[in-house]
Amino acid sequence: LNAYLLWQDLVNAKGGLDIGGKGRRKIEFVQYDDKSNPAQAAKIYEKLITNDKVDLVVAPWGTPHHFAVAPVVERRKFPLVGNTAASVALRKVKPGYLWFTSSMMPDNVAKAMTAMLKSRGVQSVAILYNLLPFASENIQFLKPALAKAGIKIHFEAKYPPDIKDMTGMLIKVKAKNPDAVLVHSYPGDSILYMNQAREVGINAKTQYVMVGPAIGFFRGMFKSNLDGIITMGSWAPGMKGATGSQKFYTAYKKKFKGHEPDYLDTVEVYASVQILEQAIAKVGLNREKIRNAINTMTFKTIYGDVKFNGVQNGSTPSGFTQIQKGKIEVVWPKSRATAPLADKGAWAN
Repeated sequence: LNAYLLWQDLVNAKGGLDIGGKGRRKIEFVQYDDKSNPAQAAKIYEKLITNDKVDLVVAPWGTPHHFAVAPVVERRKFPLVGNTAASVALRKVKPGYLWFTSSMMPDNVAKAMTAMLKSRGVQSVAILYNLLPFASENIQFLKPALAKAGIKIHFEAKYPPDIKDMTGMLIKVKAKNPDAVLVHSYPGDSILYMNQAREVGINAKTQYVMVGPAIGFFRGMFKSNLDGIITMGSWAPGMKGATGSQKFYTAYKKKFKGHEPDYLDTVEVYASVQILEQAIAKVGLNREKIRNAINTMTFKTIYGDVKFNGVQNGSTPSGFTQIQKGKIEVVWPKSRATAPLADKGAWAN
């Protein structure tokens, strides 16, 4: 939501959206709380289109919610640039009125992860993963990729979303002494891992925590203990080839009183509305023309240049960031890196 609100401020400060070179209109949002319920999200999008008569819609949060609203926008022929959604199943969506900015498709992430591990000389790993769909789908592709690369899995464990204690699993991980620990987690269980890995003394030089470390509060919570942790993401403010990246970062901190943007979801959300804005500037508010524009144009975004291959972002590679001395740096792939990979340092008291 913060990314949308920042975009609204910045565009309206220019007089509003450029409507195909024929004038400007200020952005007004109509919003409802879907209560984290995909079925409720579908009802809301139906209401936005039929009752509220909105001109356009922007995306909800999360893969299940994108799947839920997809039939609505397709049936109503409303173009929707999706963002915080990643699943190989998305490629099965017939190109129509829905696209996905995320580059974090699980099969591509698995290839990138394996290449990164090989570059560090990793020969063995421990894998822990949340049973939620995105984490599980990542493991589905990661295990065969590791096997093909000759990287051994010394320990594997899955756990429920509401897990309260990882100590038992982590004691077993420590006994196996793998070169890398790969935790496919969400913010809540990422916090749990960070606390209990320190207590148990997990000292692998390569430690990956999927979702959480890229969020500002996480660094405030763990400070130097987070240094060297690798996480999912492919963006940093100083990254080359990213249009408006530093302006976005500075404006976000100013609007939200010093808080940093999340380097994963917030970036995808902002890139999605940059795409919508550029399509509108090209063709106006005609939804069919917007659809054609999104299918064919190359867009300048804070994520880099984006051109869609069907429904998928065909330009931005899957990648990883790492916290280094309190900053988040892009470390993989090397073509986008703002810093080289570093070892996870010793835990602080």
